[in-house]
Amino acid sequence: MGDIFAEFLAIAVMHALAVVSPGPDFAIVLRQSLRHGRRTALWTSVGIGCGLSIHVTISLLGLGLYLQHHATALRLVQYAGAAYLAWTGWQGLRSRPRAGSADEIAGASIPTGAGAWRTGFLVNLLNPKAALFFIAVFSLAIGATTPLWVRVGYGLWMILTTIGWFAFVAVAFTRRNVRQAFLRQGHWIDRALGVVFLGFALSLLFLT
Repeated sequence: MGDIFAEFLAIAVMHALAVVSPGPDFAIVLRQSLRHGRRTALWTSVGIGCGLSIHVTISLLGLGLYLQHHATALRLVQYAGAAYLAWTGWQGLRSRPRAGSADEIAGASIPTGAGAWRTGFLVNLLNPKAALFFIAVFSLAIGATTPLWVRVGYGLWMILTTIGWFAFVAVAFTRRNVRQAFLRQGHWIDRALGVVFLGFALSLLFLT
């Protein structure tokens, strides 16, 4: 039991450092929070957690090692992820000033819950860096004798804490005063985040 607790503690620390570091997941939740509000950002956070669950499942089944050792498969994931992030970035760069009061702007063109979920899901799922992180965790940080039910528990912990963290980010950035300030000059932040997403896309293309 002591070995399992030490293993869990190591995994929890590694995951915490990974999830709070700036990346595509954080950028998309920030964008959704400021542009579309709390409901959209929370659904996006759930989508990120569901995308992460695919990475966890693949790692639990040992299929992640296939991706790690087959360059063509990894490249396909990289290109798909880079294309999606580049498209997201391009949408941000095309952002234009929006007319009307802050409340009118806030109520315009809000995605459905399903659409917001899908955005978070795809951003996480198509990020090969996330896949490689879980491959490393499940193949290196977890002992070969660790029972399957414990491994599943580790995975559930990482999924739930990821959703919890991004839900916190969503709530923090959808405070009324923060959003009101954003909505007045929102197109500039959209464009800045567009550049960020394009940078993430380029980083995936050069992932080794």
